[in-house]
Amino acid sequence: MADKQTDINQPIVFAQRLAGSDVFRALFKEGMALVEETANYLDGDGRAESRALSRSGSLSYATESMRLTTRLMQLASWLLLQRAVNDGEMSAEQASLEKAKVKLGGMATATEGPGWDELPERLKELVVRSITLRERIRTIEQASRSGIQTESTDNPVARQLDRIARAFGSE
Repeated sequence: MADKQTDINQPIVFAQRLAGSDVFRALFKEGMALVEETANYLDGDGRAESRALSRSGSLSYATESMRLTTRLMQLASWLLLQRAVNDGEMSAEQASLEKAKVKLGGMATATEGPGWDELPERLKELVVRSITLRERIRTIEQASRSGIQTESTDNPVARQLDRIARAFGSE
């Protein structure tokens, strides 16, 4: 009975719960669909739309499409690693080592200004969706690494706890 009581008093780590949930499965499906949708766009309509751009617009298109593709491949890698853990194909420790190679940051995209303004609307939409997906995944990954129980980066208490954890090097 004491063991049960101990389990009841332990905090539930949101990220661990989320990773194996229906919410994760929906996130996985959304992420993989975005990868496929982006590939189809870049190989089809995007190619045609890029030909109609000015020289500077073409450069912006090439840069943003490369960033988008790289970002999505990193996100897909993270999602596939997490699914492997969920399916019992990989231990959490193995996945953690592999996830350390996945770059969820970097590849900044300026979503305003002359270069951005010249891009086709469809490409801009895909870029924004990929950034939103990346932020959702980063929130999950950060919560799982730091052990903070949070459901959203919009939670001001969670943000403050995260800042404290980082300040004391417990991230």
